[in-house]
Amino acid sequence: MDVIEIDAASNTQVEKTREVILDNAAYRPARARFKIYIIDEVHMLSKASFNALLKTLEEPPEHVKFILATTEAEKVLQTILSRCQRFDFRNIPTREIAGHLKEISKREGIEADEDALLLVAKAGAGSMRDSLSLLDRLLSIGEKRLSVEMIEQLLGLPKAQLVFDLAQQIGTGQRQGRLGTIERDDRARA
Repeated sequence: MDVIEIDAASNTQVEKTREVILDNAAYRPARARFKIYIIDEVHMLSKASFNALLKTLEEPPEHVKFILATTEAEKVLQTILSRCQRFDFRNIPTREIAGHLKEISKREGIEADEDALLLVAKAGAGSMRDSLSLLDRLLSIGEKRLSVEMIEQLLGLPKAQLVFDLAQQIGTGQRQGRLGTIERDDRARA
């Protein structure tokens, strides 16, 4: 009740900004110490909406906090940015995700090759949550051991050795070898 999330991509109009944020910001939180407004994709707000928000950001009620989330900070008005603390988040390194997956596997008594966990971490693309969800889905099929081959097959990925061979053949200009590598992969999938 005291945490209100707004998707700015679908609420770009100034009327929506006034209605959802400005009119309600005057009211104290029901249970928490602060009323929190999370504005996702804030860069999508119209200029009029930004200007309406600016007034509240300049003199916010003491019980209100704003979290402005965006992947395109350069599109947020400088007058808004100058009144904010900025935290830039980054993707988690693949090795760090794989290490965490290894700890979880060990705790849960799951046998998993390190390369298999590294492959799951790569598929998570820097997101711990996505990597954990993928690990959970892979384990739900009932396999006793996670291996690279099993994960490649379940995710529909090309075999790592074939990709390595193909890259090597492209690098050395072996046209015939590339076609043979692709045909081997097709046969292996059939």
